[in-house]
Amino acid sequence: MLPQLSGLQLRQTLVQALNFCLVLTTAYMFWKGLSVVTDSPSPIVVVLSGSMEPAFQRGDILFLWNRDARVKVGDIVVYNVKGRDIPIVHRVVRNHVSSKKQLLLTKGDNNAMDDVDLYSYKQYYLDREQEVVGAVKGYIPIVGYVTILLSENLWAKYALLGGMGLLAMVQRD
Repeated sequence: MLPQLSGLQLRQTLVQALNFCLVLTTAYMFWKGLSVVTDSPSPIVVVLSGSMEPAFQRGDILFLWNRDARVKVGDIVVYNVKGRDIPIVHRVVRNHVSSKKQLLLTKGDNNAMDDVDLYSYKQYYLDREQEVVGAVKGYIPIVGYVTILLSENLWAKYALLGGMGLLAMVQRD
């Protein structure tokens, strides 16, 4: 009886591990599918600062779209600058269009000055093709604050991981 019981426990453990892998791969496939549809490497971002208040508050989740050929003055875009890891969410205040390139100047709604100081050294405009991740097409307020909580508080991250591990161990099919 004991060998059958240990085989059953091994089987349940393997089923739980496979279910966990299924959840992870499903989330990854959803993210990559959303990236392909929106043509953006990061189709969903969380607002991390108050530079866009009152339009967006810290913790709002933004949905991006990057399939439009051009962005207009007044559009809110998310961009990455070389040398910075965190994407920036700001409004386009000036637009220079040539036959091949679109150059943008951005500014946070709650900031006094434009973003030239945030760009790379001796860069005065953003290249639409190279640096813009996408234009904001929708948002959900406050929901992304969980991400901020986890990134700013190490104890919250460990508590969440510990809780998930505990649930995985005690879950039964």
